[in-house]
Amino acid sequence: MELARANPQFKLPVILSANEVRRLLALVPALDHRVCLTTIYSCGLRLGEGVRLQVRDIDSERMFLHIRGGKGNQDRYVPLPKRTLLLLREQWKSHRHPTLLFPAKGHSGLGARTATEPMCRSTLQRAFRLALKASGIKKEAHVHTLRHSYATHLLEQGENLRQIQVNLGHKSPIATVVYTHLTSLCQTQHQKRLDEFMGNL
Repeated sequence: MELARANPQFKLPVILSANEVRRLLALVPALDHRVCLTTIYSCGLRLGEGVRLQVRDIDSERMFLHIRGGKGNQDRYVPLPKRTLLLLREQWKSHRHPTLLFPAKGHSGLGARTATEPMCRSTLQRAFRLALKASGIKKEAHVHTLRHSYATHLLEQGENLRQIQVNLGHKSPIATVVYTHLTSLCQTQHQKRLDEFMGNL
């Protein structure tokens, strides 16, 4: 007797437009939350990678972030936008922790300078949810949506898939190819070609 196997489902991730990302980030009131979420988006990081960033991970000479112990315990370098570097410096000056870029502030908000742990993941997730609600955006987005949006927006700007794969830390290009399904640029070009080809029907 053969057992019936469920067909695997292929679901595309939710993507925020560039304008939606800017609107959402602008509605995050706390500096550390806003800068961490901005860094996650502008560098294509996972949530855990963002909150664990340390001062030593910033290479301002080469404009890279050193991501240590990512998924699969893999290290990688990701390009660091100038604007993000300025925000990270502003954030560090707010607490001047010798090691952590996003230290846990504690309930009083005064413990960041001497914190022994990075910001709590759930705290950042809550800040994202509140900003999403305030923005009026109806998409079912999460912090990880910023990473998906980063990859999609890079592809729309003409970046090649191989570089995006490296930035994201994907072992296989198959995981990166999904973003070709999400770019409005690719869809627009395909629609134009389709209209031209089918124009004589």
